[in-house]
Amino acid sequence: MLSSPASVSKLFSLSRSAARTITSPTTKYFAPISACHLSTTRACSEFHFDTHQFVQRLQREGLNRQQAEGIMSAMAEVIDESIRNMTSNMVTKAEQEKHHYTQQVDFSQLKSELILTEKNDLALIKAENDRLLNDIEKLKQRLREEITRTQAGVRLDLNLEKGRTREEQGKQELKVKEVEYKIEQEIASLRTHMQASKATTLQYLVGLVTGCSALLMAYLRFRV
Repeated sequence: MLSSPASVSKLFSLSRSAARTITSPTTKYFAPISACHLSTTRACSEFHFDTHQFVQRLQREGLNRQQAEGIMSAMAEVIDESIRNMTSNMVTKAEQEKHHYTQQVDFSQLKSELILTEKNDLALIKAENDRLLNDIEKLKQRLREEITRTQAGVRLDLNLEKGRTREEQGKQELKVKEVEYKIEQEIASLRTHMQASKATTLQYLVGLVTGCSALLMAYLRFRV
C-alpha cells in the first residue's frame, strides 16, 4: 500500500506519464519478456505501453513489485477501455480503403449511368427533332399542294368568269346592234314617211296653186 500523500501524487504523475506514451489507437507497444511474468491473464501483446518500464518506475518510486503490477494492470484496463471508446466510432485503414474503393466504383457506375443517360437523352432529342422536322416538311408539302389547288381553282374561276363576261359582253353587243338596227330602221321609215308626206304636200300645193291660178284667170276674164 502507499505510505503517504506524496506517494499518491507520484502515482498519479506516473499514470499520466504512462498515458502519454500511447501514440495512436492502432499502435501497440509490446512489453519486454520480463513483463510477461505479471500476475494477470492479459497477453503481452495486448498492452498499449511499455509495462516493464512502468513497473520498474513504480518500484523506483517506492512501491513493491506486487503493488506496481496491480497499478499497471489497472492502468492497462483503463487505457484499453479508453481506446475501445475512441475506436468505437473509427474505421480501420482497410475499411477506409474499402469504402473509398466502393465510392470510386459507385462514382464510376454513376458516371457511366450519367453518360448512358445523356446519350439516350441526346438520341431521344435527335429522334424527336427528326420527327418534328419530318412533320414540318410534310406540313410544308401539304401547304404547297393546298396553295397549288387554291391557285388552280382561282384561275379556273377567273377563266370561267372571263368566259361568262365575254359571253355576256357578246350578248350585250348583239343587243346593242339589234337596237341600233331597229333605230336605223325606224329612222329610214321616218325618212320614207317624211318624203312621202313632202311629196303629198307638194302635190297638194301645186294643185292648190293651179286651182287658184285658174280661178284668178277666170275672174279676170269675166271682169273684162
